[in-house]
Amino acid sequence: MPTSVTYTAVLDVKRSTAEHLAGLLREHRIVARTRKGRRALGCFKQAVLVLRWFLDGTRLAQLARDNGPSVSTAYRYFHEGLTVLAAGAPDLSTALERAKAAGLTHLNLDGTVIRTDRVAAPGPNGADLWWSGKHKHHGGNV
Repeated sequence: MPTSVTYTAVLDVKRSTAEHLAGLLREHRIVARTRKGRRALGCFKQAVLVLRWFLDGTRLAQLARDNGPSVSTAYRYFHEGLTVLAAGAPDLSTALERAKAAGLTHLNLDGTVIRTDRVAAPGPNGADLWWSGKHKHHGGNV
């Protein structure tokens, strides 16, 4: 008797989004000369794996279990998906130029820590809210 429970779920994303990522992955496989039938997952299932991580924060071990490949293969597929997405993303200067041309007054650029020495504010635990331990300097996320 199995000790696990199988269930069906719906990913709350437009199908066209998954198809777009699958198309990018397909193009990447063509450029990399990946032969048909050599991958554990097709492009669409790989795209869904990547989107599940982004949308639900599903652990890669769980994604591997749900889709069949090993955990190391799931990591490789995930990073391949990130690579093809990043290849199509504009760099910072291009994003700023496009925003200016569109007349935008504000932008949210996730993850960029801007270095500063002009701010300091104690947090609830007494630690400085503007200190970035990762970057080892004061700064704010843009």
